[in-house]
Amino acid sequence: MIVTAVVCAHFVTPLATAEPPTGFTDIDGGRYAAGWTAATDGPQPYTRIFSDLAIPVTMGDGTVLKLDVQRPGNGDRPTDEKLPTIIEFETYSKIAVNLASALLQIPGIDDVLLPALASVGAPPGSGLEGLTDLSRQLDSGLVQAAAHNFDLVKGGYNLVHVDIRGTGTSEGQWQMFGAKERDDAAEVIDWVTGQPWSDGSVGLKGTSATGIAALRAADRGNPAIKAIFSYIASGDLVDDIVIPGGAVGFGFAAFWPMAVNLAKFAPDVEAVIAGRFDPAQQLQWLKDRLADPLTFMDVVANAFTAMDTGQLAPKTRELIMPNSDLRNGLQANMPQIAAPTFLISAWWDVFGSTATETYNEIAQSSDRKKLIVGEGYHAGGGLAGFGHSGMPPRVDVLQRSWFDKWLKGIDNGIDYYSPLTLKQQGGHWTSALSFPRSGHAHRRMYLDDRPSGTANSAYDGGLAATPAQHAVTELTVAPSVLSLCSRDTSRIWAGVPSIIMACDQDSQIWELHGLTFTSNPVAERTVISGAVNAHLNTVLDRPDGYWVVTLNDVFPDGRSREISSGQLVSSLRQINDAKSTIAPNGDYINPEYYLELDRRELVVPGQPLTLDIGIDPTEAVLEPGHRLRLNVYASNLPKGLPPMPILADSGLAPQRLRLDPDQPSWLNVPLSVAIPE
Repeated sequence: MIVTAVVCAHFVTPLATAEPPTGFTDIDGGRYAAGWTAATDGPQPYTRIFSDLAIPVTMGDGTVLKLDVQRPGNGDRPTDEKLPTIIEFETYSKIAVNLASALLQIPGIDDVLLPALASVGAPPGSGLEGLTDLSRQLDSGLVQAAAHNFDLVKGGYNLVHVDIRGTGTSEGQWQMFGAKERDDAAEVIDWVTGQPWSDGSVGLKGTSATGIAALRAADRGNPAIKAIFSYIASGDLVDDIVIPGGAVGFGFAAFWPMAVNLAKFAPDVEAVIAGRFDPAQQLQWLKDRLADPLTFMDVVANAFTAMDTGQLAPKTRELIMPNSDLRNGLQANMPQIAAPTFLISAWWDVFGSTATETYNEIAQSSDRKKLIVGEGYHAGGGLAGFGHSGMPPRVDVLQRSWFDKWLKGIDNGIDYYSPLTLKQQGGHWTSALSFPRSGHAHRRMYLDDRPSGTANSAYDGGLAATPAQHAVTELTVAPSVLSLCSRDTSRIWAGVPSIIMACDQDSQIWELHGLTFTSNPVAERTVISGAVNAHLNTVLDRPDGYWVVTLNDVFPDGRSREISSGQLVSSLRQINDAKSTIAPNGDYINPEYYLELDRRELVVPGQPLTLDIGIDPTEAVLEPGHRLRLNVYASNLPKGLPPMPILADSGLAPQRLRLDPDQPSWLNVPLSVAIPE
């Protein structure tokens, strides 16, 4: 394939014109940014890296974890200076991460090849923009930050990679974020701080699963942890991917455990290289692997083969039981994190649903916590242009600066960086002091049966601030596989399908089997900031059903671009008001569901039932002439698939949305200005 090369800067999204929050810099870091970059790219205090591989560390229960230590030095030995230590708890094997780090040390990779690849872009309208949207992030510093770049060591840090219990080269059985992993993390940190090369200060970093491990390692308030830098991770896997709204994030959650299970069988070649090969320990490692070769896959299989809830295995039931060990392990206790924390996520990351909530739950001031949210996916957070003029600094620069400030006490100004750096969907990068952004009022937008004339869907209805429904109308929507061509599919498959622009950037194919409700065009730039809720009057002919809603930006040319989505299984509709956000008038803004088996309520067939379906928080812009659209569907494969007992009760039957003037359906959406009638 030959892709036309263009100047990379042509694709860089300029920053918004809004003023930065008082007391903080704008998204580019202001007068501090040059110093951050110089500290990362300039001469380093150390020139060599000394690796000590496959070190066995015995946990309190006798399980041996393996870790690698990289230390800086000049000459022929590591420095005698006590230094802060950065730890990453690995899930896919520390060997793979070390190889990636070593590749980045090859001359020309970092400073020539990656920028060259990032400068290759597809011209607008070629249909290949989705492919280069991913590749243009290669000079954003995310590769260096994610690959545990050894340049951190040369900058004066010890680096420790630890294979989590039951993964990589460590003994034991994989806990999948269980309580034992938190115990192990505490013991590893104690071991590190007790070493003669440690100054007692620890930083945690990680990407994806390792970022999740970092947040969980810190949520007991360990005082040795002084800083955290986490990229595309999750503070709440239950709401992000495991069972949001009662449906499993099938396209990711059903297959990700298999990747970890395969990686955990890789042999410990580092032990051989380091002269630490211990036959007895390796035999125990093998026994542990054979005792539990397919961790969590039994839960996945049971969830999609049990025909009723009585056939669910105890471990499967733990996912939908309050305060079970499994469920608690999937959620970080963010208010207990005491260390300054820098998070990077994306609106369309598989873990992006709760990114802003995770940030808000960190009980620290804005100088000690930061969040960047791009318009990207798990395979790239939408960070193209980072490090370019007018854009945020590179990710590795931000990471180094964060650790320099909080682990070394260097007064570099990173604490004055924009608290929230957000890519407004349909707009620009912008800074904010809080999320949702202040000055955005939640407003009801009512669904009605007036055709908008803008949608080629199963039903084309209207969306307006004033109720306009005068008679009862029931609209039918049925499960469909057209969701395969959607931005939600790009999301659940980590962004890979986003190269298909006709699906990723336009919902018109999916809308053929959906109900659409579209507003009038906006007359001025209209910002959506925060969580959204769809209050729908529904009717089922079966005891259960599955509802999916999406929020879309409709262009004047008819394109319908998804900007957020939500889902709910009807029988799991009970809302925990104590954890929900509710408007003064009683409308739900951000409903939090119990998602507990004991609270499951089957539906009375034929009887109208009102549901509040939470739509993921987002920030987006409707430009003049654009419209807001709510889409309603009855399926969303592969992003969401209810467990088999729910599918059996639903019979995959068509579902009905009831437009009733006495019990109206509406969208509760946070808008900067009202949408014209």
